[in-house]
Amino acid sequence: MSTVSNSRRKLKLWEALALSLGLMGPTLAMGGNGQGLIDSVGKAVPLVFLLGCVGVGLVAYGFVRLTRYYNHSGNAYALVGATIGPRAGFFAGFAQLGTYLFFSICTLAALGAFTNAFLAAAQPGSEHPFQLPWVVTALIGLALSAFLNTRDTKTVARWLLAIEGIGIVFMIVLAFVILGKGGASSTGLDFSTFSLSGVSFQAVMGAVVAAFLSWAGFEACASLGEETDNPRRNIPRALGGAVLLTSVLFVFVMFAQIVGFGTDDKGLQAFKGSGNTLGALGQNYIGLWFGLVILFTAVMSAFASHLSSAATASRMVYALARDGFGPKSLAELDPKHGSPRNALWVVLAITAVVDVISWASGRPVLGTGDAALDSYFYFAIIGTVCLMFTYLMVEVGVIRFIATGRVAIPKYEIVVPILGVGVIAAAFYFNVKGQDSLLNSPYIAFAWCAVGLVIVLAAPGLARRIGTTLTAELGMDAKGNPAPAARQEI
Repeated sequence: MSTVSNSRRKLKLWEALALSLGLMGPTLAMGGNGQGLIDSVGKAVPLVFLLGCVGVGLVAYGFVRLTRYYNHSGNAYALVGATIGPRAGFFAGFAQLGTYLFFSICTLAALGAFTNAFLAAAQPGSEHPFQLPWVVTALIGLALSAFLNTRDTKTVARWLLAIEGIGIVFMIVLAFVILGKGGASSTGLDFSTFSLSGVSFQAVMGAVVAAFLSWAGFEACASLGEETDNPRRNIPRALGGAVLLTSVLFVFVMFAQIVGFGTDDKGLQAFKGSGNTLGALGQNYIGLWFGLVILFTAVMSAFASHLSSAATASRMVYALARDGFGPKSLAELDPKHGSPRNALWVVLAITAVVDVISWASGRPVLGTGDAALDSYFYFAIIGTVCLMFTYLMVEVGVIRFIATGRVAIPKYEIVVPILGVGVIAAAFYFNVKGQDSLLNSPYIAFAWCAVGLVIVLAAPGLARRIGTTLTAELGMDAKGNPAPAARQEI
């Protein structure tokens, strides 16, 4: 194992950061995640994202702290296993696997939706523009993902950074143009979008859960701990950089979009009904050519998110199989590229089956008027709720890590993960409140996590194997302390 690990440990800081940016998909998030918030919070969408970045920052603290001492391709599975115990670690890992698996599914649906939005915009005079069945685009994207994700990880990272870099540049240009023109003529630059004027605090907190979807995946680079150069320095920096960069970007761009459409009823309804808000604003404020360019970057962002989701899910499957859960063949690495090829095939096969069934059945139906967007939102929320369980376990893990004094972390810092637990608890409450069907996204996520809990409780031998393997792979001593070289602050 050591030989393989050494040959794979070659990624730089920017390449680890690229995986997190690719999974978050900033262009995808800004073009498609705001519309669903209008009914609940109206023009206060920028406030929702401002509060969201505070909550994500609290959660990110746990990952940043723990990855200074533990690095493993299992991501939260290893972090929680090292700080709480192997059973808790398996549960966190199983929940996180659900996250990346459902994100792999939903991002291909988004790819189909955005591709058709691009095709429609490219035919401005047509009453019936040419459209593709979204499953066709999804399967083409899946085939390309299979090719790229079986290359070496550097190739994937470079693709992700190039795709998201272009999208981010165009988003920023559009935002400055909107603000430079003073926003919509009817309402102008309305800074009351950052206030609770006309909206309840409960509604805003409920919407923060949906905003979390935009940051979901910031922790993806932690799964590259075994493939990154100097991981105890570069992985925490990549995590912190991903959260800081996207927090500033999301609040700024979302404010520009809201004032760009206008904060009156007409503007908000136009925002809500837009298939891709960035594309619509690009056409209105700059021109058709810019709208097409930014729509194309949104298409590529959706693909980048899938590429990163599938890559991370395959590493989760690989890590779990390597430690005793699943066939040994899933723990094998491609000898040429060092990627978990067999695990990737399983992830992509499940993704293809679910997307084909969703397209063929026309379900789920969420009322957006676009079957692909319905599928995207449905599976994205499942993945996000699974991720909330993972975040909760990591926060509890870092609380225990600080409280036990294993390393020299100031005790007062324990306040940060405690606040993070509070944010996650509120997110769970507002996400479940008002759900009236067991087939709704949150309950599907609960069912997935419940399966993971049953597995770990029914298989004590699995927990013992995981504990023994993690101790060896993370270099911990008999008491679970990190390797001596990792105990110093970096």
